[in-house]
Amino acid sequence: MFHINLPTQQGIISDYRLVTTDEHPAAITPAFNRIAYAAAHVVIDPRHQDAHWLNHPRIDWDSTLAYRHHLWQLGFNIAEAMDTAQRGMGISWQIAKELIVRSLQEAKTVAGADLAAGVGTDQLEVADATKLEQVIAAYEEQMEWVEKHNGKIILMASRALAKVAKTPHDYIAVYNRLLEQSQDKVILHWLGEMFDPALSGYWGSSKFSVAADTLLEIINNNVNKVDGIKISLLSKEKEIAFRKRLPPQVKMYTGDDFNYPELIAGADGYYSHALLGIFDAIAPVAAAALNQLALGNKNEYYRLMDPTVALSREIFKAPTQYYKAGIVFLAWLNGHQQHFSMAGGMQAAREISHYAEIFRLADQAGLLQNPQLATQRMKSLLTIYGL
Repeated sequence: MFHINLPTQQGIISDYRLVTTDEHPAAITPAFNRIAYAAAHVVIDPRHQDAHWLNHPRIDWDSTLAYRHHLWQLGFNIAEAMDTAQRGMGISWQIAKELIVRSLQEAKTVAGADLAAGVGTDQLEVADATKLEQVIAAYEEQMEWVEKHNGKIILMASRALAKVAKTPHDYIAVYNRLLEQSQDKVILHWLGEMFDPALSGYWGSSKFSVAADTLLEIINNNVNKVDGIKISLLSKEKEIAFRKRLPPQVKMYTGDDFNYPELIAGADGYYSHALLGIFDAIAPVAAAALNQLALGNKNEYYRLMDPTVALSREIFKAPTQYYKAGIVFLAWLNGHQQHFSMAGGMQAAREISHYAEIFRLADQAGLLQNPQLATQRMKSLLTIYGL
């Protein structure tokens, strides 16, 4: 049994004995009855950064694409170039363009692989945005790029639109215009301000009921162009209320990293599919749980999935936008990359006791694939902090 001295959030050091054994989880043949997108992170290449590393990080393409293969093998679809990939927080549109193309090409080499790419307006500086037409043009440029390479679109929320739009009607006009010209169905995206404070008041109101009405009008106006809606508000009550109002052919994709087990399982004939950042970190256990759900074994589904919730709540705690650090930390602990470095140095955005708690909770959820390696890497990180 492995053990390690870890700092607690109360500022003391305690001896922690791992519960994980040396055994790896049994391989599964994915067979889900829910669509499950994992929003995948990127791996930077710290060996080849230059003086512009803060805004123009170099990407380790081999490790980045290998992680997508890891997720595909477990049965997940990939949500590419999203918030989890530090989009708009280190990863620019120029980098995202290459990421999307490389991932789409890689998907062609994997039987059954599915990938949808995030489309936004991040090439338009928010400070320079003054008109709706600028926002539309920025969206159109990115839509054209993804469609040119035969990709599916996730229409992400726009910081520039949140700044320029004055009324719900402005949002309706912009989204109607974009959806009218999309070649295929898209997934819409409602990202709450806890993930990005610049998106406060999206859909033209800070009141949920008003914003929901506006979004529903957009969906109903374009029902043949909307595959589904991803809601990331960290409120199961709001998601449940909204999914009951959706047209039957429009899917709900939960983005609730606090309450995903019960939202995916569903109740009263309603359920959510998933488009989650936490699936990047908990993929092996989540895949096994989703298989059990498809087999009708809800008790086993919850037995596997429930321990991951405490881990997810720790990773996504406020300030939530720094959750990416916990995602990359777990990928490093599990040997999917050789370093714990992130675009923009975001690994420094969280405290060492946070990483120690992630280590504990990942162990208790069965998510340390190689406990010896994970313990060695945790000790090396603690050494940097003088612990």
